[in-house]
Amino acid sequence: MFRRNKSESTSNASDMPAKEGGKGRPTPTRKEAEAAAKARAKTPRTRKELAARQRELRSEHSRKVRDAMKTGDERYLLPRDKGPARRFIRDFVDSRFSFAEVVIPLMIVSLFLPTLVIPLFVVLIIDLVLMRRRMRRQLAERFPDEPLKGTTYYAVTRSMQMKFMRLPKARVKIGEALPDTYR
Repeated sequence: MFRRNKSESTSNASDMPAKEGGKGRPTPTRKEAEAAAKARAKTPRTRKELAARQRELRSEHSRKVRDAMKTGDERYLLPRDKGPARRFIRDFVDSRFSFAEVVIPLMIVSLFLPTLVIPLFVVLIIDLVLMRRRMRRQLAERFPDEPLKGTTYYAVTRSMQMKFMRLPKARVKIGEALPDTYR
């Protein structure tokens, strides 16, 4: 008498629109939730299990760091690569053609022509000094509050690598104009 018919309740439920902003999956049963919590809280019983778990966590973290180095995600970058000044230095080095990139292949050639070694080093030093002067001048303009300590080493080590080997990956192409702000 006071009960709903089965046909009425199913028709009303199907007429109702789906809840907006839902989580997109059914709520787990108590049994499933307790099993998942138990699995997460399960402590390793042996040193071997503990070492395997720690190795798994380290590999997961290192994979995140590797992916961040490729994409330039600041959250997972190493401390030496973080910050707007370091991002500017990377872009500055990547936007110019550096003689240092070509030195390694030319050093192989200089094995057969030893007279090339000294001129190669002279040109390399001149290129790096000019790069440092321009970079420090632009750093002083763009980041007047930031210390310049370590910027030369960071720029020189980056410019000495071939472009395809640089991490974090280059975001700008050679000759491309740099953005005005890096904040």
